[in-house]
Amino acid sequence: MALRSLHDCPAPAKLNLFLHVTGRRPDGYHLLQSVFQLIDHGDTLHFDLRADERIVRTTEVPGVPAEQDLIVRALHALQGEFERRHGRLPPGIDVAIEKRLPMGGGLGGGSSDAATALMAANRLWQAGLSTPELMALGLPLGADIPFFLFGETAFAEGVGEALQAVAGPDCWYVVIEPGVAVPTAAIFTAPDLTRNTKPIIISDFSRRQDEQHGLIGFGRNDLQEVAARLFPPVAQAIEWLSGYGAARMTGSGACVFCAFSNEHEAEAILEKVPAQWRAWKAKSLTKHPIKSLLQINEL
Repeated sequence: MALRSLHDCPAPAKLNLFLHVTGRRPDGYHLLQSVFQLIDHGDTLHFDLRADERIVRTTEVPGVPAEQDLIVRALHALQGEFERRHGRLPPGIDVAIEKRLPMGGGLGGGSSDAATALMAANRLWQAGLSTPELMALGLPLGADIPFFLFGETAFAEGVGEALQAVAGPDCWYVVIEPGVAVPTAAIFTAPDLTRNTKPIIISDFSRRQDEQHGLIGFGRNDLQEVAARLFPPVAQAIEWLSGYGAARMTGSGACVFCAFSNEHEAEAILEKVPAQWRAWKAKSLTKHPIKSLLQINEL
């Protein structure tokens, strides 16, 4: 019997363990190198098939109209691909969201939501797309979407779409939300942004992981200096958390993280975080949890 709903579908956050800007393409997009790490903290999505063909977001998300939401856009893209392949539209879907990840936090929340929606709808509609096909469908919508569909710790290059699996740290993180939303465009258009970091190879990162067990940060985040200058709360969070380890910003900001060897250490630091910031702990993940939920094993 065909599924009519999928509830409690996780959309985990990601951390950029490092983020180097190595150049710029002729079209203006920046060339990056990074390692994306999934963590066990994120949004939760619920999907129910409809009697008609509409895609309906049933939860209000402040500041994000439904038609601009990556979830809705991704589902429309998959619906169109289904129609191209099967000659008919699949049923519509109601989507409810339990939103935990902040917007403009560098945690990939919107992209993770969209990736979870694509995986869930692919199953509900029995659309039959492979993970690489879903990744190709998601890339035009957001450069981080392919990573969440890839679904494991990844060394990323290009604009973030060229992915190779890599062993990441087995650790806990303390993550601080500094209370500001950092618009990605403001960082990438800054004239003082470093754009010429020397490219590395995967073994450079892997060797450092083996030596330091992932607790001492490899490389740096080239976007951090600009974000910290433009948004002082980011700089303040980095300075405070650096008192307990190798703290840095994830993505283009604003969230700041630091790795610890176990949950007890992370909990001890979490209790000390100043009250003006929201903070939480999270465990590193080796695989996207919805892949286990849906028993997806292509990658």
